[in-house]
Amino acid sequence: MTFVYRHAITALWFIWAVYWLIASRGAKLTVRQESVRSWLLHIVPLALALGLLWLPVAPIPLLGIRIVPRAAWAFWVGAALTLAGLLFSVWARAYLGRNWSGIVTLKQDHELVTTGPYSLVRHPIYTGLLLAFVGTAIARGTLVGVVAVPLAALALWRKLRMEERWMRDQFGEKYVAYSQRVAALVPFVL
Repeated sequence: MTFVYRHAITALWFIWAVYWLIASRGAKLTVRQESVRSWLLHIVPLALALGLLWLPVAPIPLLGIRIVPRAAWAFWVGAALTLAGLLFSVWARAYLGRNWSGIVTLKQDHELVTTGPYSLVRHPIYTGLLLAFVGTAIARGTLVGVVAVPLAALALWRKLRMEERWMRDQFGEKYVAYSQRVAALVPFVL
């Protein structure tokens, strides 16, 4: 069982990453994209947050302090949340189809998708990823999650805000109405 505890969460993220890589093929042509500097401003903190959760030992001893009991239930709750978050992001990614991009872009013939997971939140990929980060932090059970989750949230919030501006520029009142109707990250809340 130690093998499962040690590798299950990593396996979930790895399978998700493989899907993400395969699904990224065939996207529409890009007409506008963020700069490399802008991309680095959200990808570096996101990668740092993921790295913190994946390191076998916290880089700062204080971050290794356990805050969630070392118990099977805690691990499985964390694993379930991680799986749910990753699956939600996959559903959203599949729903976007050829409009998807890993960086903030506008695609040729870009469509405003407002159905499926996009009827629940405007940024379901980020919602799913944040849920997966929370689940991974719970499964890890240490203070490192208290640093990693907010770091990931800030990185995704920065990217979300840029996407919001670009969508308002591209779709005008249609996007404004959508954003008034549907929450950004947490259904009916935020």
